[in-house]
Amino acid sequence: MTSHPPSEPLLLSVIVPARNEAECLGDCLSSLTAQSETGFVLGEQWEILCVNDASMDETRAIAKSFTGVTVLDAPLLAEGWTGKSAAVWFAAERTRGRVLLFTDADTIHEPGSLRRALHEMEKHHAAMLSYSPRQIVQGFWQRALMPLVFSELAMLYPPAKVSDPASPAAAANGQFLMVEREAYFAAGGHKAVAETVLEDVALARRFKRAGKAIRFRYAADAVAVRMYRSLSAMMEGWTKNLALLFPLPLLLGLMRLLDFVLILGIPLLLRLLPRIMLLAPMQRNALILVWVWVLFRYFRRVAKSHFSAMDCVLSIAGLPLFVLLLARSWKHHKLRRRVSWKGREYSTDTSV
Repeated sequence: MTSHPPSEPLLLSVIVPARNEAECLGDCLSSLTAQSETGFVLGEQWEILCVNDASMDETRAIAKSFTGVTVLDAPLLAEGWTGKSAAVWFAAERTRGRVLLFTDADTIHEPGSLRRALHEMEKHHAAMLSYSPRQIVQGFWQRALMPLVFSELAMLYPPAKVSDPASPAAAANGQFLMVEREAYFAAGGHKAVAETVLEDVALARRFKRAGKAIRFRYAADAVAVRMYRSLSAMMEGWTKNLALLFPLPLLLGLMRLLDFVLILGIPLLLRLLPRIMLLAPMQRNALILVWVWVLFRYFRRVAKSHFSAMDCVLSIAGLPLFVLLLARSWKHHKLRRRVSWKGREYSTDTSV
């Protein structure tokens, strides 16, 4: 295991794992290579390593088409490893950067964001800097579901608490995860979290327990990502993650189901009750006040997702799907103890 920078270190090593990512990898690598500039020249001050993880599409050829990008082929997946952790660990041991950035193939990086991130990391004396990207959503179900997930994440993992050394809260987003090289290897790197499918949060917890400073924030100014390109992929992805992200997924599901029932049920009651019984003005006004309060609390929570106002409104329709996915994720993790992702199955017996 490499625990110290090589004899001629670079400022930064960017690692992009890619498994069947032909649809999005080109945009990602274009946004990264475009950041090469005077004083921050790709191949001189920093490097990009793209790890082709047994792709069956044009992923490798796309990566090879970019000048300055080093393409690695991940070894056969060993037992006890998830594909992503294995791929990035394989690359990390071959990097030359004093700082490592792990970023996904579906990310798009804003111009100059890499240098700004390095400066931000130095300014805040952080051993780990992680961004929650601006989420690009398309189609009704993505627009309805994603605000729900990210609003719950914002409440469970408040960036201010994650960034507070005095707080035990720890979180990170693997879509943009920048770490000091020495701190990363001292914490065991992705090898130490090889079996978990939620490797980013697990790694952040190891940093926090080791007393290493973490900075975590929403960063629409730096990076954007389109996580899913179909409903089935979105369902598979959140089935893999939700029960690990939320400690009581079934209870959370019941609470959000109650939100859905109240938001739609109270107006229905107001229409039906006068037909079957006398409804005093005070009773009617009380129901209206309850409904307004439920809506106020709901939208105040969902607004934390950083999605548009229209997407937040559409999220009401996404509540049943969110409840279904919470239950489905719990079933796969607690009963089946297996989850699927990108054509592979993983055991969920290990914890994060």
